[in-house]
Amino acid sequence: MFRWGILSTAKIGREQVIPQIQDAENGVVTAIASRDEAKARALAARFGIPHVFSSYEALVNSPEVDAVYIPLPTSDHVAWAIRAADAGKHVLVEKPLALNARDIARVIEARDRNNVVVSEAFMVTYHPQWLKVRSLIGEGAIGRLRHVQGAFCYHNIDPANMRNKPELGGGGLPDIGVYPIVTTRFASGMEPHRVQAAVERDPVFGTDIYASVKADFGSFELTFYVATQMALRQSMVFHGESGFIEVEAPFNPPNYGDARVVVHDASHSVASVYRFAGARQYRLQAEAIARAARGEDAAIFPLEDSVRNQRLIDAIYRASEHEGWENV
Repeated sequence: MFRWGILSTAKIGREQVIPQIQDAENGVVTAIASRDEAKARALAARFGIPHVFSSYEALVNSPEVDAVYIPLPTSDHVAWAIRAADAGKHVLVEKPLALNARDIARVIEARDRNNVVVSEAFMVTYHPQWLKVRSLIGEGAIGRLRHVQGAFCYHNIDPANMRNKPELGGGGLPDIGVYPIVTTRFASGMEPHRVQAAVERDPVFGTDIYASVKADFGSFELTFYVATQMALRQSMVFHGESGFIEVEAPFNPPNYGDARVVVHDASHSVASVYRFAGARQYRLQAEAIARAARGEDAAIFPLEDSVRNQRLIDAIYRASEHEGWENV
């Protein structure tokens, strides 16, 4: 079994990643580290994890670990991804990988010099609903794609939460703005050329709490908004000349509903519905990383794609400072 070590007791690890790795066909969590050893021991007891470390360094250097999953604050991602790779470990690091696209070059260098797998944790790219959307668009199910519309919102005003701390990489665009971008790029196979944007920041936290974005992909446009202080919502719609595709619960099924892909024809009638009950995207992600690390044929999210995704986030921030278009 492929042996995973987890850096920290972060919520996403507790609630999603650890339980789904434990259910994976080719992996198991063998170690967890926290600077609060009591928290690590409690989580280890809950999931039957045999090795507990009171420092991240000890886990990264442990011979009991093949790969490290990093759900630390964004500001720590690059440094720990490099340390893990330099220790000969494969790496899965939570999104966003970096605070800007330039920093990802250092992670790519670490990956290449150590001949390990390093991937940003865009679990959506492993979910069968997104594989289906990509297939439908490629097959011409809705004709020529003309417009993509997306939204991702939640409400979080907790001053202690890392998402509301700019020094830790908090903010709506890094946390959730990446999802409409990555799924549009993944489904269409296209890249944005330029962008317009308006961004609102919290007067106390300093983080971006609302962003409205228009990105030009050449043959189609992506418009989306994200917010960290609005009612919960997730939506993605791909509109073509002869139909459109609605992706229900596009990023976090089943928390936002059931994973379904609904195809409408030109008259707005439902042409087909695809359901993906029981699909577990974090498990699928972990299994793919393990296969890739063993040299098996497995499609994973590459760091080169991370650079392209982050370039658009960087450009959105720049575009929000002036009127008109900003080149990506």
